[in-house]
Amino acid sequence: MSTDAPETRFALAKEAARGIARLTSTEKGDALHAIADALVANQQTIIAANAEDLDRGRVKGIGDSLLDRLAFSPERIAALADATRQVAALPDPVGQVVRGERMANGISLEQVRVPFGVVGAIYEARPNVTVDIAALALRSGNTVVLRGGSAAMSSNMALVAIMRDALTSQGISPEAIQTVDEFGRDGAKALMRGRGFIDVLVPRGSAGLIETVVTESTVPVIETGAGNVHVVLDTTAPDDWAREITVNSKTHRVSVCNSAESVLVLRDAAERLVPAVVAALQASGVTVHGDETVQSLASDIVPATEEDWGTEYLSLDISMKIVDTLDEAIDHIEKFSTHHTETIVTTDVRNAEKFLAEVDSAAVYVNASTRFTDGGEYGFGAEVGISTQKLHARGPMGLPELTSTKWIGRGSGQIRP
Repeated sequence: MSTDAPETRFALAKEAARGIARLTSTEKGDALHAIADALVANQQTIIAANAEDLDRGRVKGIGDSLLDRLAFSPERIAALADATRQVAALPDPVGQVVRGERMANGISLEQVRVPFGVVGAIYEARPNVTVDIAALALRSGNTVVLRGGSAAMSSNMALVAIMRDALTSQGISPEAIQTVDEFGRDGAKALMRGRGFIDVLVPRGSAGLIETVVTESTVPVIETGAGNVHVVLDTTAPDDWAREITVNSKTHRVSVCNSAESVLVLRDAAERLVPAVVAALQASGVTVHGDETVQSLASDIVPATEEDWGTEYLSLDISMKIVDTLDEAIDHIEKFSTHHTETIVTTDVRNAEKFLAEVDSAAVYVNASTRFTDGGEYGFGAEVGISTQKLHARGPMGLPELTSTKWIGRGSGQIRP
């Protein structure tokens, strides 16, 4: 790859995009299988590069949750390869007819899915995203330019090199996968200002990263959100569901955006539910930051501050607040949520439907863990991110979300009178 400037790589990706768009579904699937096989075959190279990142991270004290996101193991590499194969098996969205009709003058009109062209991605210390986004971009007929952050630079460079070699082995231009990691912040800035080269930019990471990309970009951005995720325990919440859903939502994997960060308990159920739910969380190593009522009902509670209600911990911490009504819970979510994922535990059908209708988040559940907001769980294979905006895409972004549409008209000599 050229190291002259980020724009040189953008141009190479743009040039390669026409060829990628012409690939058949079978050719794209074969390329993804080649990438998956190459990941497994080169796992020692990946793990060695990853060890460099982990060592640097420990020296810099980046924290356990980020180290967990950063770490590779043979099992995680195998899972990444399997996810890539799953993407290869998904229906190809390119060419799908969204709608169509025959005009009164006889022209046959269709709206069909087409690739964006060049997809840019800026993300932080999650090298698996390097493969996820590249795989989804390729399957949807796009090229990709990646900026994965300094914490994962060695891992990302190894992964990109392996994927480019796999494309070459299939007779596909390796320029379809680019990285600007070596350019550091200048590479990220160039991506945000790559108008004319980058067709769409997807940020994935902390609230600060996403806000920077959204506010500073001159290219179209699909905003993926941080996850200040809520669990609401309604008055009718069964004891076992309240415990199990809350603990799973928080502890299944604490460093991800669909992990629960706050629990709201209806006051009429507080005396029944709070002691048992807090005990279950604490048994799993969770520190509970609670309001005065929570402190009176359970022991070893850290007094919550106003700041706790808006915090995405990404750690074994959770806030807990008692609310008088479901309306108050929904108002609290509206004020503090990042509009990612929320769930309610209840057997009251009216309250369940009210929650589903009034909570304005990308994913809303009744009696289910928040951890299900995930492209893999939804059957999308890997995901580019979880969009919290309302235009073009919302929720887990799979293959269709990496396409646009165009109108195709087939006539027989018609002219407009």
